[in-house]
Amino acid sequence: MAGQIQAPEKELRFTRAGQAAVFWITAAVLAAAALTLIATSIYRDINPALPHPLWCLVPFALSILAARFAVRLTRHAYLILTPLGIEIFPFFRPAAGMNLISWQEIHSAEVDGSFHRLTLHHNAEKTSGVHLSLRPIEAARRPLLAKAVIARATAG
Repeated sequence: MAGQIQAPEKELRFTRAGQAAVFWITAAVLAAAALTLIATSIYRDINPALPHPLWCLVPFALSILAARFAVRLTRHAYLILTPLGIEIFPFFRPAAGMNLISWQEIHSAEVDGSFHRLTLHHNAEKTSGVHLSLRPIEAARRPLLAKAVIARATAG
């Protein structure tokens, strides 16, 4: 059962899709550059200074890498709200560095006005807690996350 979700209907997953857009655009630009190098290669007999068509492999390979990275950011979770608490996955090595903050540890939660930062307070004095950037999450999903976390934190 390792690696399988026990009750997927009871969790909310938020991915890094907001960061993935930059890599999708980069992949498209690099793919266009590769196609441009291929298209201009038919004029090498007129202008021998044009680059060899094999130079298109460099931007094409970079385009594939950027697209794979964008897919990874789009599919893998950044935050997961579960019945146990909030699972936070870091950018590098998410399986090894995952952090679980249980709902019992959270005294209160707040989100700044522009939905860019979520703060989870561990005590009433607000001297201990966790700040989470919400920028990796799509802008349209941030209010949903804020509403879910604040509602659950105040209910418990």
